[in-house]
Amino acid sequence: MKLPKRYLVALIALCLAAPASHAAFPLPGFAKLKGMMGKAKDLGAVDEPHEIEIGSGIASKLLGAAPLLADPGIQHYVNKVGLWLALQTERPDLPWHFGVLDSPNVNAFAAPGGYIFITRGLLRKMHDEDELAGVLAHEISHVIKKHHLIAIQKSAKRGLLTDVVGMAAAQRGKSENWGKVINAGTELYARGLDKGDEFEADRMGVVIAARAGYDPYGLPAVLQTLDSINTKDSSFALMFKTHPTPAARLQALDVAMGTGMDAYASHTTSNQRFKTLVR
Repeated sequence: MKLPKRYLVALIALCLAAPASHAAFPLPGFAKLKGMMGKAKDLGAVDEPHEIEIGSGIASKLLGAAPLLADPGIQHYVNKVGLWLALQTERPDLPWHFGVLDSPNVNAFAAPGGYIFITRGLLRKMHDEDELAGVLAHEISHVIKKHHLIAIQKSAKRGLLTDVVGMAAAQRGKSENWGKVINAGTELYARGLDKGDEFEADRMGVVIAARAGYDPYGLPAVLQTLDSINTKDSSFALMFKTHPTPAARLQALDVAMGTGMDAYASHTTSNQRFKTLVR
């Protein structure tokens, strides 16, 4: 199933049409970094148009469960931060879309082809734009490394995905098998990716954030906040179920980052923008 036109139009409009009071958006500096980032795995059977098609179908399911937050200022702001981060990656030309879901639950999601969502609940747990950039960069990394596509391939029957994506453009998602693939992709959000994928997205995320001029310790700061939350809080249930513990992620990041990222640790000058729109 393709992303309903009303949702796609809304996301594109949020990318392009900022409220006048927030039209100016100075971009942070660009820092070239090496290491900690590998190339995305080559999934020969899934070309980019079909990847985007799959992502559109999965995104429509997510939006069906929780609509976009009815706040154009925040939506535009998150899109601008996300698009700037995406430009620092090896896949800047994907049709990236970022959205804030109107849900009190604390979570973030990525779908193939460049669809990224965070919840209102998670956004309100953040303290500044560096933390927002860290979370978005983590989700962007899932798309860059095609984690969800690889997981769908592993869970699908042999040959199913190849057959479905091959007919997707002609059938526009109407086949029974196509629906199975979209459902398999959607189920990942209840089951979670492999822990290794989450750790990899953390490592890549801090590098992407630093490349974009953000403090790479923004993501660890969010993880510290999550680590202090009562695990019995129902708004965190799905995140804790589908991700390694915040403590485990912090420990893995500490080993990966060491002191190598300290030179890029500085708060952005744009956090007043975050406080005005979000806090």
